[in-house]
Amino acid sequence: MKLGLRVDVDTFRGTRDGLPTIRKILSARGICASIFLTVGPDNMGRHLWRLLKPNFFSKMLRSRAASIYGWDIVLRGTVLPGPVIHKRLQPQVRAVADDGHEIGMHAWDHHWWQAASHRATLQRVRSEIVRAHEAIAEAVGRPPTCTAAPGWRCTTEILSQREGLGYTFASDCRGHGVFQPSSGPPQICVGLPTWDEAVGRDGVTNDTFNAHVRAAMQCDGFDVLTIHAESEGGINATMFEQFLDGVLAEGIEVVPMSELLPADIPVGVLECDTIQGREGWVAVRGGSTE
Repeated sequence: MKLGLRVDVDTFRGTRDGLPTIRKILSARGICASIFLTVGPDNMGRHLWRLLKPNFFSKMLRSRAASIYGWDIVLRGTVLPGPVIHKRLQPQVRAVADDGHEIGMHAWDHHWWQAASHRATLQRVRSEIVRAHEAIAEAVGRPPTCTAAPGWRCTTEILSQREGLGYTFASDCRGHGVFQPSSGPPQICVGLPTWDEAVGRDGVTNDTFNAHVRAAMQCDGFDVLTIHAESEGGINATMFEQFLDGVLAEGIEVVPMSELLPADIPVGVLECDTIQGREGWVAVRGGSTE
C-alpha cells in the first residue's frame, strides 16, 4: 500500500522555517516526497479581505491561522512588503533537490493565483506559470517536473497553459485516483483532508486528526496526503511525525506522487465544486468521458 506525500510551501516563512523542518523529518525516515514551491513575492496578507466571508473567517478561527502562519505572514503584501522568496531563500529551495525530493511548481504569487487566476487572461496565467517554472529552475539548478495549483484553484482553460514545460503530472484537483484531462499532463487527485480542513469540524481535534486521516484512507492502495510547510513544518511537526511513524509501522510506503502513476491512465474531466472545510470552489475530478 502506498501513500503519496505532497508538501505545499506557500510563504516566505514556510520556506525559511517550515521547509527545513519537513526535510529533517523526512530524511530521518528515508522518505522522499513531492514538494511544491512558491517562489515569487509573498503577498499572502492580501487574503485579509476574505475575513469578511463567514466561511473563511470560520476557517481562520478553527485553524488558529495567526499561530500557524505568524502575524508576519498575515500582513505580507499589505502592511509589510512581499519579499521574493527564491531570491532571498535560494539555499532553502536548493536543499530540496539536494535531498532527492521531487520538485514541483506551486506558484509565483500564491495569493494572486488563488484570488485571480480563474478570471485572468490566459496570457497572464501562462506568464505566472513560466515565471515560477524558470525561477525554480534557476534556484534549484534543474526545472520542476510536476505542478499543483494553489488551493486546488484550476479550470479546464488553465490546463493547456502548462504545455511544453515537461511536467510528468499535475495535482490540481480533489478526488481519487489518476486521470488524463483534455489537455496538460495527467492529474493525480488529492482525496485525504488537510489539517486546516478537518480540525475544528465534526469533533476532530489535534489529538484525533491522525486517526481521522488514517480512517479516510482507501483500501485500494492509492491515497495522497497534502501537508503544508507552515503547519506540519511548524507547530504541528510532532503530530506529523507521529502520523508518519504510525503508517510506516503498518507497512504503508510513503512515496513521491509520481510513483502513483499507473501504466494505463483513464480519460476524465476536471470540474469545479465545493468540498467540506474549504472556503470557495475547488477543482474536482468529474465523470469519465469514455
